[in-house]
Amino acid sequence: MEKYDLVVIGAGPSGYAAAMRALDFKKRILLVERTRVGGAGVTNGALSSKTWWEISRETNLLHKHLKRFNLKAPDVNFKEIQEEVKGAVRERKGLLIDHMELLKESQFSGLLDYKVGSAKIINNNEVEITSGKDKVVVKTDYIILATGSRPRFLPEIPIDEKVILTSDGIEQIDDFPESMVILGAGVIGCEFATIFSGFGQTKVHLIDKGSRILPFEDDDVVKVIERNMENSGVLIHRNSQLIKMDIVNGRVQYELEYDDGTKEVFNVEKALVSVGRVPNYENLWTDNVKITLNKRGIEDNETQTSVPNIYAVGDITADIALVNVGELEGRHAVEKIFGKPLRKLVYENISTIMFLHPEVAGVGLNENQAMEKGIEFKVVTLDYSCIPRAIAKRNTQGFIKLLVTNDNEMKILGMRVVGNHASSAIQAVALLISMDKGIEELAECVHPHPSITEGIQECVRMLLGKSMFKPTALRGKISCRTCCNGVYEDIIF
Repeated sequence: MEKYDLVVIGAGPSGYAAAMRALDFKKRILLVERTRVGGAGVTNGALSSKTWWEISRETNLLHKHLKRFNLKAPDVNFKEIQEEVKGAVRERKGLLIDHMELLKESQFSGLLDYKVGSAKIINNNEVEITSGKDKVVVKTDYIILATGSRPRFLPEIPIDEKVILTSDGIEQIDDFPESMVILGAGVIGCEFATIFSGFGQTKVHLIDKGSRILPFEDDDVVKVIERNMENSGVLIHRNSQLIKMDIVNGRVQYELEYDDGTKEVFNVEKALVSVGRVPNYENLWTDNVKITLNKRGIEDNETQTSVPNIYAVGDITADIALVNVGELEGRHAVEKIFGKPLRKLVYENISTIMFLHPEVAGVGLNENQAMEKGIEFKVVTLDYSCIPRAIAKRNTQGFIKLLVTNDNEMKILGMRVVGNHASSAIQAVALLISMDKGIEELAECVHPHPSITEGIQECVRMLLGKSMFKPTALRGKISCRTCCNGVYEDIIF
């Protein structure tokens, strides 16, 4: 029976990251994957959907530019776009696989084995791997579970991945549907609404049980996104409850009931059900293995499960389901096993991006979250129309919003950036949050010009009372306020 220091089950973002970090400790590792290297994060998740988003954004911009010069836009070829997305997926998968092959010729030779098959933990130190008719059992000191998640199915909806789809099936359709309803107004649902409406080929309906989409975000963020969606032809069913959804004559028929008691029936070509994801842990271990579960997944203490030598990372746990978080957890688990982490695993400085129109980047707390926690804060907002780079790009839709503690230290609580280059503007702030620092470090840093990050510097200077633009003179474009017990008050310097 072959023996390893570590068996990693799942070669998605978190499992792959864990295996590679374990190499740094010169340990012998077995990485097991049931289907494909990269997992959903590559094949039908972050990479593929964001490639769709990039092409949709470019198509939308091209149409706007051509319209400005009274030129006819070319037809959008679905098959060509789909092949471009598949090419991106192949490129990333190829890199991951080639990397493992090249490791055999490096200083890590003989340390990493990779097997394709289904893994099952039969006791705390033995893993059975099934590939076709072949079965093999290996011994190991430690195990990391990184089997990811899958789209949540609703039993009352006949999901067939052809007419009514999840995110697993939406990218496999044959052409742009002329109409589509999306159930779920969270991040994934809103991203696909942005993608399909951006191509201008699909009438998109979005079912939202609340009064607005993205219920976890601040009103000012949501208003920009909703306005752009509706300008792109998206019909948002606000304050609505799905009564039923069926496949009728090869199309989707759904009925909604609104908060006022009225009902309405709609008929569209396709439906996307986007109501969250569920962890993949079925049949992953025998009854001999006493791993504790909760309602959201495997229960863990900074990646360590109730079985001391078994760890769980990524979507299989109850933590944040993001690729960067999964990779962080994978690396942290290995450091707990074979070393000593430099710091605790914290989620307060996790940077996020929502690929909408425009993109939304965030880190730390937003205003709603700060108020829910009873935190008094200062908040400064700067419109993109005050930033030279945004003016140069001829797109000043968006804003930067920075939250700090309401004291002399002004430690950074969080930031949201809505607009072009949003994702490239937040990393310095994420670092300061993780270091529990105030804003002085950003005030005098020389930023490249012109850049969106100059707007962050202006926000910081505004809080310090030495900004170039004064809030009292540019009301509506910039603001600087305190919030105490939910009551806002302008800061006058």
